[in-house]
Formats: sequence, structure tokens, C-alpha cells
Amino acid sequence: MRLLFLAVLRPHTGNAVTAKRVRNHLEAAGHVCILKDASDSERASDIASLIMAENLEAALALHLYRAGRLLQGHGIPFGVIFGGTDLNEDANHREKNEVMGKVLEEARFAVAFTESMKEIAQQQWPHAKGKIFVQSQGIATTPNSAFNWDSFLQKLEITQSADSLYVFLLICGLRPVKDPLYLVDAFSEWHQEAPNVYMVIVGPEVDPVFTKEVKARLRRATGVRLIQEMSQGDLHTVMKSCFALVNSSISEGMSAAILEAMDLEVPVLARNIPGNAAVVEHGVTGLLFTDPEEFVQLAKKLISDPTLEREMVANGREYVKRHHSWHAERETYQRLLTKLEASLEG
Repeated sequence: MRLLFLAVLRPHTGNAVTAKRVRNHLEAAGHVCILKDASDSERASDIASLIMAENLEAALALHLYRAGRLLQGHGIPFGVIFGGTDLNEDANHREKNEVMGKVLEEARFAVAFTESMKEIAQQQWPHAKGKIFVQSQGIATTPNSAFNWDSFLQKLEITQSADSLYVFLLICGLRPVKDPLYLVDAFSEWHQEAPNVYMVIVGPEVDPVFTKEVKARLRRATGVRLIQEMSQGDLHTVMKSCFALVNSSISEGMSAAILEAMDLEVPVLARNIPGNAAVVEHGVTGLLFTDPEEFVQLAKKLISDPTLEREMVANGREYVKRHHSWHAERETYQRLLTKLEASLEG
């Protein structure tokens, strides 16, 4: 089957990583899968032309509003995958909510990463009950063994000895919903009393206006560094080398970075929001904080309690192994694609 896969493909963001992984699953089943950035096609007529030119038979969308709406009315069967901002943000806008409801009417299936995402979707669009499936993200990490951690620290002008250093890593696209500045003031104060603690923010410049705000703020901050682009393998090596992974988002669907950190046996400190609380059990697989002050308090506790760190990383690794199997994810998407094939045969 020749398949169009529409997704929001900002580099190194969760949606982009998910899209590439799902495409891999579909191609492994023998489908031809053309992955296209929904941001490049604001008009449905562009998609109609692409469908005709490539002789596409079916489609899949990642992000119900930004990608799903472009697949309506083309006469080919399609499925959708909820992103996170579509349910947490776009669903609160009346016009977007109506559009997404119509997309779900036409879709043959929808995939939610968690039970809570499924419940939100069913409350918003009751008519979609029966076609929403839960499949958590499958995780596979690939650290680059050739990556040099010491050189990375030098590039960031972090001169402390790696043995006595505590690097807290925040991975996010620079846009307001990820709230990368949430912890900056509290972390800077902590760095002033403990010069061996640093926060490193890694993320592409998604929102140009907001990026300027972030850079201006960080110029005045101590103990916080920013780096824009890294390959997946290098990013996994940095994650494995840091002391802990941090997530400070206002909303999340399911953070792949959190799950990757667990897989790499790295402690996780995450903002206590529904998307994060769905995968992080406080004190068991990670730590959840409700404000910057509590973040610093929990981070200090983690540094001073190696037993807690060991227990959490062991529990986190086991959680990912049990609930975020890459192979189970592959089986689910390959099975759902048979629904689109059945539509063509019918």
C-alpha cells in the first residue's frame, strides 16, 4: 500500500521522532510511506495534488488539527495519531475543536499515547468512541559511542571536573508550551551557592520570537547553557552522561525524552502535569515538582541520596521495558494499517 504520512516535523522534537519511528514500522510491513511535513501544506488542494501525483492509496496524520484537517475529503482512508498540543491546547479553541471533531468522523482509527489522552478525546468528541486505541510510544535509544563528553562540556564553557559535576539536561523545542525558562531563575540562584551544578537546554529554535526571549534571558543567567542542534545519537549520549533529565513543559502528550532517559538509566525530574504524571510515578520512576523551588529541593535530595537515585533508575528502566516496547508499538501500527487496507478492498 502506498501511504501518505503527514506530521509536524520540527527537527528533534517529539512529533518528528515519533513520525520517523512509526514510518519505520510501516515500511517494515512492506508499505511505501511518504513522510511529509504538514507545516509545508496549509491547503488541502496541495495534498490532493500530492495524492494524485504519487498515486497514494491511504494516509496517516500525526496531530489531529495541524495534520488531520488536511486529509479530509480526498476519498482515501486515513488514521490519526494524537500529538499532545491538539488535545491539551487546540481542543480549547471552539473552531479548531469543531474541525478536529469532523476529522475524527472521517478517520478510520485514532491513536492516543495514554488512557488519559483517550479519555480527554472521548469527552471532547463522544462520536469517536470505539475508534480510539491506546498505544504508548515505543522507545529505542542509540547513544553514539564516538561522542566526546569532555569536548561537549568545553564547548559550553563548563570547566569543572566531570567527576564533581552535576548536569541537569532539558530537551525541548524553544516554544512557550515547553516553558524552558520556568526553572532558570531558581537554578541560577542554586548555581551561585553550588558552582558545580549546571542546567543545559538542548532544543531547536521553533518559535523565532520566543527564541530571542530565551537567549536574552539566558545571557543574564548563571549556570544555564543553551545548545540548539544535535543528532539523535549524540543527544542520547549527552543524556546518558548527564546527572538527570528535566522536563518543565506546561503540557505534554507523552515525552519521548523522559522515556529515553529512563531507558538509559538516567534520573528524571518532571513538572507535575498530567502528561508527565502518566509516565512518572513520584519517588518510584522519577520525581515530580510543582514549582521551581520544589525542583531545587528535589534535585538536592537526588544528589545527596545515591540509594534513591539507584532505585529510581532501576524502576524507570523496568517501566520502559514493560510498557514502552518498540516491538509492541510496531505490531499495533501494522495491525491498524490493515483497517485502511480493508477499506480499500471494500
